[in-house]
Amino acid sequence: MSEDGLPLHVRTRRALEARIRGGQWGPGTRIPTEAELCQEFGVSRITVQRALRDLADAGLIVRFRKRGSFVAQAVGRHNLLRFTGLLIQGPETHGDHRVVSAQVLPAHKARLRLPGVPGEEAVVQMERHKLGPDGAVLNTELHVLPFRLAPDLLEQPLGPLTTHAYLRDRGVELVRARLYVEPYALGEAEAELFGLPAGTPVFRWLRETWTRRGEIAELLEEVVPPRSERFYVETDLGGPPDRP
Repeated sequence: MSEDGLPLHVRTRRALEARIRGGQWGPGTRIPTEAELCQEFGVSRITVQRALRDLADAGLIVRFRKRGSFVAQAVGRHNLLRFTGLLIQGPETHGDHRVVSAQVLPAHKARLRLPGVPGEEAVVQMERHKLGPDGAVLNTELHVLPFRLAPDLLEQPLGPLTTHAYLRDRGVELVRARLYVEPYALGEAEAELFGLPAGTPVFRWLRETWTRRGEIAELLEEVVPPRSERFYVETDLGGPPDRP
């Protein structure tokens, strides 16, 4: 952990991301080798590898076996399969979080209603904003989970927390996640948050996650304005090509 409280891989990733987004490293630029980055930042190879993996997951760089890492030609591409991936360890989408609110309340008072959960049962509701490198809000997140599955969630560091990983660590067996993508028009408060006119068309994502016992484990809503990012779905239908 670094002196400012951020993990070393996050500090390293932020420094590299600033060079890409600031134009210091343009599209196609070769990223220094892992050994060179270890020496520059005074960190371990594992730390550098994790930072580079985060940048690749965010679509900022592409990595090639035996050739190294390069700045992507189109910055800001995201595989939607990562958003539903039950085995993903890191965040579903790239960026840091600001926690807006987190509380325990009856299910009937939550902003998202969990299927099959009685109205008086306790749930955990957490609202966060995903932030860009400049601190601007990229999208909003609203998580609702049954309290019985997440009794100590509010005791965790909520900024970097990934709910799927948290549930798995508690022994909850997750087997299915479904993502709905819907059109949505920004209201006044949301529009002001994003710096966009009210009524701007955006995407509303709703992810349902279920356990092996057939119980709802989480509902997650994201409001995602269509900025420069591109979202795609990619599956491997054959042998791995000579690229990540």
